[in-house]
Amino acid sequence: MLSANTPSDLAGLGHCFLTRQGGVSEGLFASLNCGLGSGDNQARVMENRRRALIEAGIADAALVTLYQIHSATVVEVMEPWLPGEGPRADAVVTRRPGIALGILTADCAPVLFADARAGIIGAAHAGWRGALSGVLEATIAAMMTLGAQRRRIVAAIGPCIHQASYQVGPEFPAPFLAQDGSNAHFFDRGPGDRQRFDLPGYAAARLEGLGLRHVAPSPADTCAEVERFFSYRRATLAGESDYGRNLSVIALKD
Repeated sequence: MLSANTPSDLAGLGHCFLTRQGGVSEGLFASLNCGLGSGDNQARVMENRRRALIEAGIADAALVTLYQIHSATVVEVMEPWLPGEGPRADAVVTRRPGIALGILTADCAPVLFADARAGIIGAAHAGWRGALSGVLEATIAAMMTLGAQRRRIVAAIGPCIHQASYQVGPEFPAPFLAQDGSNAHFFDRGPGDRQRFDLPGYAAARLEGLGLRHVAPSPADTCAEVERFFSYRRATLAGESDYGRNLSVIALKD
């Protein structure tokens, strides 16, 4: 389990970024694969999810995950849905205790949010498309609709692919630079005509620009740390047919 460096007044929350360790899956999915959308045995995935909630200290919570589509769409959860039946969206918010908001990633950035005083939490899946299109801002806006205040919200950016591992093509920076020329800061030259993109740095900058109370990025690189995390890019480069999903989760405790 990885805990973000967030303020200490979040005792009413259970939250963590889990590694790939401690589960029952085998082969490409060894061992704590929590992705029902993978080709893993579904019973093993469900057992892994159960273990993940125990590790997070929220064993009695009902876990909800989304059908993630790299969008800026946010949904509010009032009642838990069945495993594998989540809506097509990339962020979720709630003020209901006992519901664990889960984000599944394999290089994209999972981001957990909380206004502990208001009792409102959120979770977002921020790949480059979602971050560029505003999923982080949309999550904050949805939390504020429920009664959260920006100056009280803390955000933790979980393990994701880091700049040293994230080579992209020469055309990749264009939409970022069209959005804001200062986004050139998040790119560095790679070999040949390649660029390297700083996804967690870009996400952190967007969050910090919102005036949140605290933003805590994780130093962990999912692509580089083979024993600790699943990685889509690493699996693709290795010619593997599938890959596991890392789970990040947050819940208001009953």
